[in-house]
Amino acid sequence: VVDVSIKRYGHLDILDNNVGNSFRETVIEIDPDTWDDIMALNVKSMMLMSRHSIPHMVNSGGGSIINIASISGVRASKAVAYTTSKAGVIGLTIAMAADHGPEGVRVNAISPGAVYTPMVAWRLSKEMREHRQNTTMLRTEGTPWDVAWAAVYLASDESKWVTGSVLTVDGGSSVMSRHAYLDG
Repeated sequence: VVDVSIKRYGHLDILDNNVGNSFRETVIEIDPDTWDDIMALNVKSMMLMSRHSIPHMVNSGGGSIINIASISGVRASKAVAYTTSKAGVIGLTIAMAADHGPEGVRVNAISPGAVYTPMVAWRLSKEMREHRQNTTMLRTEGTPWDVAWAAVYLASDESKWVTGSVLTVDGGSSVMSRHAYLDG
């Protein structure tokens, strides 16, 4: 993929690592091979894409890597491997930012919340969607465009002084419990 991009465009400035899959299993329920598969897809693939991209970015004067994490990486979900892997994406992001910032490569993560996509649409009832909407400050679900516009910002020169950051795009759901606690 990296070589094709270099051949087609002559350089590589932006990498958007956007992968993820999960199973709703606890640490007791999950098969170790399934655990390994989720870690390979959700974390190792980002490391490998970055490993192959960073030298080209450095050679062309810098670049921006955007890793798609999840709010599940910083708060509990009912999918232990997914939660662990997305926390790993955040750790990978911070480590790569520290390692490659001096070379002109910015590395950031986006942590989306409840985004309504075709991947989740089939399993969500009307009631489940309403619940998801009610767990955000804005009372809506996110769309893929909400995450995409955050990525556009992190890829752009407007974010030239942003690295090692995790941009939460969740309609305020990550502060809902704190808000309710303070009010109640």
